[in-house]
Amino acid sequence: METLLGEDKKREVALNYIYSSSLLLAGLLIVNMVYAYQSKHIDPHFWTTLKFQLVVLPLFLIANLCIGYGIKIGYKALGNLGYVLLASKGLELFVSLLMGFIFMREAPTWRTWAGLAIILAGFFVAKGK
Repeated sequence: METLLGEDKKREVALNYIYSSSLLLAGLLIVNMVYAYQSKHIDPHFWTTLKFQLVVLPLFLIANLCIGYGIKIGYKALGNLGYVLLASKGLELFVSLLMGFIFMREAPTWRTWAGLAIILAGFFVAKGK
């Protein structure tokens, strides 16, 4: 009976990892996609930008909910808010690079990859006990 409870707990934690990562990824993709699209296709004059921002306001609501619940569920899974926030920032860096490549055709340089490797190593140092 005790091993079954342990297995259920492990399954719940694994699902929380998946839910948290998926929600964070969805929210960050929405936000970065909107800003990348705006910088490439929307006229920078105030009224044009304001109109665009009002049109995409529901997307920001969805993105905010996704990011908020992703962090909340990640905290539930890990029990360490600092690490969840660090991981979400790391995920945001990868999403930003992806949006830069998709919308601006910017290819990351070796320095960018080296910086990301250092950040990734920092996650493992922060997670270690």
